Amino acid sequence: MKQKSFTREKILLVLPPYWTPQIPPLGISCLKSFLQPHGYEVRTADVNVETQSRTIYDKYFDLLQEYIAGNKQGNFYNIGHEVLQNHMMAHLHYTDAAEYVKLVKILVYQTFYSQLQDQQVQRLNEVTTEFYRWYEALFLDILEKEKPTVLGLSVFKGNLPAAMFAFKRTREEYPSIKTVMGGAVFAQTLVPGTASFDYFLEKTKDYIDKIIIGEGEQLFLDLLQGKLPGTQRVYTLQDTAGGVIDLSRVDIPDFSDLDVRFYPNLASYTSRSCPYQCNFCTETVYWGKYRKKNNQQVVEELLKLSQRYQSQLFLLGDSLLNPVIDELAHGFAASEPSIYWDGYLRVDKHVCDADTVWSWRKGGFYRARLGVESGSEKILAAMDKKITIPQIKTAVTNLANAGIKTTTYWIIGYPGETEADFQLTLDLIADLKDDIYEAECNPFGFYLSGQVNSEEWNKKNKVKPLYPEEAQHMLIVPSWFMDCEPSREITYQRIGRFVQHCEKLGIANPYSLVDIHKADERWKKLHKNAVPPLLGFKNNKTYIDENKHLKKITPAQNTLKEVIAFDF
Repeated sequence: MKQKSFTREKILLVLPPYWTPQIPPLGISCLKSFLQPHGYEVRTADVNVETQSRTIYDKYFDLLQEYIAGNKQGNFYNIGHEVLQNHMMAHLHYTDAAEYVKLVKILVYQTFYSQLQDQQVQRLNEVTTEFYRWYEALFLDILEKEKPTVLGLSVFKGNLPAAMFAFKRTREEYPSIKTVMGGAVFAQTLVPGTASFDYFLEKTKDYIDKIIIGEGEQLFLDLLQGKLPGTQRVYTLQDTAGGVIDLSRVDIPDFSDLDVRFYPNLASYTSRSCPYQCNFCTETVYWGKYRKKNNQQVVEELLKLSQRYQSQLFLLGDSLLNPVIDELAHGFAASEPSIYWDGYLRVDKHVCDADTVWSWRKGGFYRARLGVESGSEKILAAMDKKITIPQIKTAVTNLANAGIKTTTYWIIGYPGETEADFQLTLDLIADLKDDIYEAECNPFGFYLSGQVNSEEWNKKNKVKPLYPEEAQHMLIVPSWFMDCEPSREITYQRIGRFVQHCEKLGIANPYSLVDIHKADERWKKLHKNAVPPLLGFKNNKTYIDENKHLKKITPAQNTLKEVIAFDF
C-alpha cells in the first residue's frame, strides 16, 4: 500500500462515535477558538451527526433489543452502551473467532443477564463490521479532504474504540500526521498510574504520538509551539508553565465547521470543575480547582453565540450551575433578546426558595438536571451528597411549579444499598411523579482509580475483573466491580424495576424527538407555567420570549422552612 503525506500545516480535531449529539462538541470547539488566534488553521468535525452513523447504531440496538426479554432491558440504551463499546473494541483486536463470539456472549450476559445464541452474536458482529467499513471510508475521506498535519481526537469511554481505529488507520495511510489524544477518558477509564493506562500506552505506541490529560488548551498550544519535552509522550498540566487558562480571557466556542441544525441545543459553559466532591464523581480529579467566568462575560458570550448561530436554547456544560445561576438569571432577565438555558443543578438552599427559582425561570432557565441519586437518607449520606429527602422534594416541586423541566438522575446499586433503600427511591419518585419531567437511572460504576472515593473502596472491598482476564487483549481496558452488596445482577434487576415503575407513573426518559415531544406535551398539561417545548426552538424563524411576560401562579406552600446547613 502506498503511503501518503501532506505538507500544509493544519490541525484537524474530531469527535468520533459514539457520543450522543445533543450539543455541538464543546471540547474541540473550545480548542479551535483558542488555537486559531495563535496562527493555526484548525478544522473540526463531529462524526456522530452523520446519518449512517445513527442508522448503524439503531440497527445494532434494534437487534439487541430483539434478543433481550422486555423485563431485562432496563434503561436499555444507557446500559447497552457498555455492551456496544466493548463489542466494538473486541472487534478491533480479536484473533480467534471462537473466543470473540464467546466474549460477546459474556458482554451481553453481564449487562442484561440474558444468554445469546451463536447466530444472534453473528448478526451483531455483522453490524459491527458494517460500522467499521463505513467509518473507515468516511474517516479517510475526511483526512484526504482536510489534509491535516496534526490530528486530535476528543475521547470518552464510549468512543474509545472508534478513536483507536481512526488513529491506527491514520498512521497506516498518512504516517506524517502527528496524532494527539485527549478527553475525559483519562479521568476514569484510563487513569495515569494504573496498569490499564500502562497497557493502553504499550498497545497504542505505534499510532498515538502524544496524549494530553486534563484541560487541553494551553497544553495543546505548548505542544504545537515545541515548548514541551519532545521525548515525552504523556503531558499533564504539570508540564506547562501556563497552567490552567484564565476563563476571563477565552473566546467563545467556534462551531463554524459544524451544522448546528443537527443539535437540539447550542453549547457553552460558565465554569470548570466543581466546588463539591461526591464520592463517585471524577470531575474534580479531571479539572482540578473550580473556576468560573464573570457573569457579564457569560451573558455577552451567549448573546453573541445566539446571534451567530441563530439559536435561543443552550445546554451549559458546567458540572453545576449553583455558584453562577442567580447572577446568570439576573443578567439574562435584563438583556435582550431572550436566551433559554439548560444545565446541571445541585439541591441547595436557593433551589428550596420558590421566589428564587421563579426569578431563574424569568431569566430563561429552561431545564434543571438534578443529581438526586437516591431516595434513601442513608445512601445519600454514604455518597456525601449533603442533601436530605425534604430538600429534594422542595427543590423539585419549586422548579416544576415554575415550569422548569426537571430531569432527575438516579444511581442504582450504590455500595450498601438494600432492598429497603431502593424501595425508598421508588417511593420518592411516586411522591414527585407530577413534578418530574424525566427520570434517568444508571448503575453505580466503579473504577480502580479516578473517583473521589476510589482508594477507600479498594481498601474496604474485594475488587474483581468483570470480564475474563484472558480477554484483555481484545477489550484493552478492563472493567471492574466490587464484590459487595448489592450484587451486580441485583443492581441491574433494580434498574429494570426502576424503568417499569417510571413508565407506570407516566414519567419519561426520552431519547428521540418524538419521545421528547410527548414528554413536553405531558409537562405542559401538568404545569401552567411550563417552558416552551423543544420543537418550538427547532424553528429558527420563531422568536420565543414568553419568559419576559410570565405571570406567577402561586401553588400551595413550597418553600422549605426548616433551618438547614447547605453551604459546605
